[in-house]
Amino acid sequence: MSATGWWLIALAVALVLGWYLSYSAGRLDRLHHKVESSRAALDAQLVRRAAATVEVAQLLDPVTGLLLADAASRALSAGEEDQPAPDRDPLTVPPYLEEAENDLSRALYLALDDSAAVTELQGQPLTADAIAVLAQACTRVQLARRFHNDAVAQALRVRRKRVVRWARLAGHAPLPQMIEIDDALPPALTR
Repeated sequence: MSATGWWLIALAVALVLGWYLSYSAGRLDRLHHKVESSRAALDAQLVRRAAATVEVAQLLDPVTGLLLADAASRALSAGEEDQPAPDRDPLTVPPYLEEAENDLSRALYLALDDSAAVTELQGQPLTADAIAVLAQACTRVQLARRFHNDAVAQALRVRRKRVVRWARLAGHAPLPQMIEIDDALPPALTR
């Protein structure tokens, strides 16, 4: 084989390798964007759940309402503290955010554990709407968290590939993190 033939083969291999690396880098970039988008959607759903909790807290007895309102306000303030600083990556999950959301989930479970009280609230026209909005917000939090964790799992799967690691296609981007919160619906809201 002549020298020109070898150069053509080397050029073809280099082009295929360049295309594959470019495709992999683009895919990884899209996955990172998907993680950021799903995180923003999850944050919005968490805020919606906290706001719906405050509305329902006003309808309950004072002690239970205060418990729910306090947990909701701590979750909202944890979300505000979570605003990205210039030196912090927006994909990192601070532990106080998960803790505040878990506290809100526990407070909802404790406050709305009594099916009879929730059924009584659902029988009144104005409170029924607030309970329905809260149930919908809790369900949306579950879905948003699943979508976010699925996006993180996809990004992590691609980042574990040898080609991505060897060619350093992720650059200096930190690993995305899954968000593990207790988002179970209280039994009274599942009806």
